Amino acid sequence: MAKTLDVYLHKDFIGHLIQDKGGQIVFDYAESWLEKPGACPLSQSLPLRKERFTRKECRGFFAGILPEESKREIIARNLGISARNDYAMLERIGGECAGAVTFVPTGEPLPERNYGYRKLSTEELIAILKELPRRPLLAGENGVRLSLAGAQDKIAVRIEGDNISLPLGGAPSTHILKPAIERFEGVVFNEALLMKLAATVGLPTAPVEFQTIEDTTFLLVERYDRIHQQTSSGESTVERVHQEDFCQALGIVPEMKYQKEGGPSLKDCFHLLREVSRAPVIDLVRLLDAVIFNYLVGNNDAHGKNFSLLYPSAGMEDVQVRLAPLYDVVSTIYYPELSQEMAMKIGGEYSSAKVTPQNFERLAEEVGLAKPLVRRRVPELADAILSALPNIEIQNPITESVTALIHKHVEKTRTSFRG
Repeated sequence: MAKTLDVYLHKDFIGHLIQDKGGQIVFDYAESWLEKPGACPLSQSLPLRKERFTRKECRGFFAGILPEESKREIIARNLGISARNDYAMLERIGGECAGAVTFVPTGEPLPERNYGYRKLSTEELIAILKELPRRPLLAGENGVRLSLAGAQDKIAVRIEGDNISLPLGGAPSTHILKPAIERFEGVVFNEALLMKLAATVGLPTAPVEFQTIEDTTFLLVERYDRIHQQTSSGESTVERVHQEDFCQALGIVPEMKYQKEGGPSLKDCFHLLREVSRAPVIDLVRLLDAVIFNYLVGNNDAHGKNFSLLYPSAGMEDVQVRLAPLYDVVSTIYYPELSQEMAMKIGGEYSSAKVTPQNFERLAEEVGLAKPLVRRRVPELADAILSALPNIEIQNPITESVTALIHKHVEKTRTSFRG
């Protein structure tokens, strides 16, 4: 028997996600949405049309909303569903997702604006952080319907002043909270350093702060797909902004996010941005800067799900598509157990240790940028990083080691470009 979820973009009903009799997901836009003035597609990979989207056509977007790898497996066991069942997982945790999409069982109303939040005491917050490895996203807890992509432990929260609250019933969050990872020493400080460094050298970056409560350290990442607004009565509300990552926009399933496995290349990413951005000249340079920055700081895990498109006016007459701020940046070369190959090739080369100025010139050719621009921008960003590094004050032995590693790599690169 077929099952159906109503799909909403902001407060608008836009279509149905259906699990057919064979257990496969398919997607239909609602006729009312197709006829609405200013209607926009849910994804670049799901253009507006009357015809049904098959599983192969729509799974890249919908599976891309969900957690990945071991976290998905644990959530499935906790919920008593199959880890391969995208529909069942979205039905259970698809209330508060990335972007402005919400999934509601057909026949049930979209949650009203009197959203619920549960203020967390210090003890409750620490208990949740310790619980996340066993219960990712708190899936299965009464009232919690949160979904975040990725393979790392995390939870979406709302922060108002000094208060941290858990969203209930699909209420919007404001921040993503990432606890420490036992396998990767100091990853919270590593990411905080890299994100603050990116912002300091001028890259649009999601704001981050790290906190330590008792002996528990975590990173707070401010969501760029949420904005605060004031109602006429002066009440503060949180509004969603639609977004999708590059894999979703290209219709690529999350299991294939790495280029070697069929995921997007940098050529694919630049082509996508050139085709859809409202300000391509600005966004293409921003993407180039992000690629160069990731290379210089040793973030080899910058795959297609680590870049996103932002739709600040989705559902309105004039949709503006822009490159989203940088997020999820870690110096992976600090951890010897992680791959030393990059998620996407630079000018035909996977190994960051073997990249030369000629590889960047080849990248320029592949993505349609001027060679002089690319060749000039690498040492410029190298200079900016070397100037900014001493000013990023995060007192931790890990950041000192990561800083030294980055400094050595950046110096070497700068010399090769000016030699």
